[in-house]
Amino acid sequence: MVNISFVDKKEIDRIINAVTDKNSRLDILADICRLNALSAVKKAGSGHLGSSFSAMEIMVAMYFSELNLTQAGLKNKDRDIYFSSKGHDCPGHYSVLMAAGILPFEKLINLRRLGGLDGHPDVAIPGMEANTGSLGMGISKAKGMAIAKKMKGSGGRIFVMLGDGELQEGQIWESLQTTVAQKVSNITAIVDFNKIQTDRPIVANVDLGDLESKFRIFGWHAERCNGHDFAQLQEAFEKLKQIVNKPKVLIADTVKGEGVSFMEGGEIVKTGCGTYKWHSGAPQDDDYTRAFSEILDRINKKLSGFGSAQLELKDVEKRESRVHLKDIAEKVVNTYADTLVRLGAERKDIVVLDADLACDCGLRPFEQAYPDRFIEHGIAEQDMVSTAGGLAKQGFLPIVNSFGVFLSSRSNEQIYNNATELTKIIYVCHYSGMIPAGPGKSHQSVRDISLFGALPNMVIVEPVNAVETKATLEWCVKFAKENCMIRLIISPSPQTISLPQNYEFIFGRGSVIREGNDAVIFAYGPVMANEALKAGDELAKREFSLKIINMPWLNRVDIGWFESVIGDCAAIYVLDDHFIYGGLGDSLLNAINCSKALKQKKFKKFGIENEYPACGTPKEVLSYHKLDGESLAARILKDK
Repeated sequence: MVNISFVDKKEIDRIINAVTDKNSRLDILADICRLNALSAVKKAGSGHLGSSFSAMEIMVAMYFSELNLTQAGLKNKDRDIYFSSKGHDCPGHYSVLMAAGILPFEKLINLRRLGGLDGHPDVAIPGMEANTGSLGMGISKAKGMAIAKKMKGSGGRIFVMLGDGELQEGQIWESLQTTVAQKVSNITAIVDFNKIQTDRPIVANVDLGDLESKFRIFGWHAERCNGHDFAQLQEAFEKLKQIVNKPKVLIADTVKGEGVSFMEGGEIVKTGCGTYKWHSGAPQDDDYTRAFSEILDRINKKLSGFGSAQLELKDVEKRESRVHLKDIAEKVVNTYADTLVRLGAERKDIVVLDADLACDCGLRPFEQAYPDRFIEHGIAEQDMVSTAGGLAKQGFLPIVNSFGVFLSSRSNEQIYNNATELTKIIYVCHYSGMIPAGPGKSHQSVRDISLFGALPNMVIVEPVNAVETKATLEWCVKFAKENCMIRLIISPSPQTISLPQNYEFIFGRGSVIREGNDAVIFAYGPVMANEALKAGDELAKREFSLKIINMPWLNRVDIGWFESVIGDCAAIYVLDDHFIYGGLGDSLLNAINCSKALKQKKFKKFGIENEYPACGTPKEVLSYHKLDGESLAARILKDK
């Protein structure tokens, strides 16, 4: 049995009153918040611990020593403002906000749940000042807040936390220049310099070099200290207060995973090699118990030195211990990785590009097999895409990889420019769609089809299973004449979708995965095909026969096949893993308008309508948007 326990606000207040020495009190508070962040991520099943732990002392120093929130209040015009641009540290941030009495305890224990706390910062959450998670925007947004204070005649300082890998984003360097040029001085950037990116040391990706000199050259005042030492943090902040005529930066040397011995990344930084495993995800039962005990023992030892009672815990959830077997659920990214390596052997013109997501995107096998044809850009999507454009102009076939939400939007102008040159590039948008929804709207890629689909020479495909993933990548490499965008989900498939025995991967055509004659629904990808099949089962109980078609081609359709496969079905439905506009539904609607035979059919699109995607578990979020199988069945019956 595994107990998931927290420290509630009442107990935190007891500790604050019991420990009289300021730095000792802050030190204990940091570990209590570390404990709560660990439990929040464990209960949620996912989250970011490494970044939360590296920034913990800085955040505790901000809320319990530096910010004027206690005196000014959250609504006072002269209050200080703090937010994190990197966003990965939000489990730690939430824990500090709860300890400071800004965030209710009930919210903290519902991290990444519908109605709870988003997996990245969101302004709907008490204490959160900006929506973040898409990197590089923090200084610009902080600058806007600082300028606004000046315009309104308000006091207060603006603090923004930056990740060190985040400094690879081009917008950061734009904002450093404009902050000085616009004479904005009431802003302080804090760099959580833990020296590890997603899974590798920064020096193995894009070395940042001498950060202090770089900031100073841009006209910023720079200080540096140990980000886990409260005395040094306090001294650094006092120095920064004396600088009134220029923007300021504190480079805080930290350790990713600080506070849990086996999660700390110091050795990886020291050697400059190896991989870090605690950037994201929830610890397994034994690791959680071990980490919890290590932090708890340290807290209790410190408390005993002040004659205080041991820490009182609040048990929130009990779970049966799980035996962690090898994941046997199908992951389309594994097939993508294998196929990429095989095609790399056949085609010497293939070059694979990455933006600090090689592990998540299944690129490590290609990198190991063909290191000379693998290019790591760090967190710099625009640079990556334009580099691909140059490679394509010189006769190579670039395959560009990142999470879909970042690749499709941040690099959209660069993708457009490449497309106008009429070369061929393959863009692979990983983490596409609404699920997993725990990270929140900053990571849910539900507008990528519309952004890529606006380009006339761009073919968009999303495979439904491993077989179709292999066929998709092969087609894009060997047969496509135009640019291609491939959507891939990142999670294990809800079920392995079976394709017909006579399955063929044919341009513009899908495949029937369930026969029916009352209505037809088109779906794509493992998530939505699964929900369509569930809807079919529900409707069958009510003697309604739903034909289900897997349609991997999201912006190309063979009209003749389309008319034939619909047959006598009176109604046509489309299930999009996307906003309701710009997805497969609009593509098929255009095809219907070109077909005399189909214009009289009833047609309806299902997708995310008139709101942003919700945060929560897959089941919660699909149900919330009425895109789960049961809801789809009810909507189809109501539409009869």
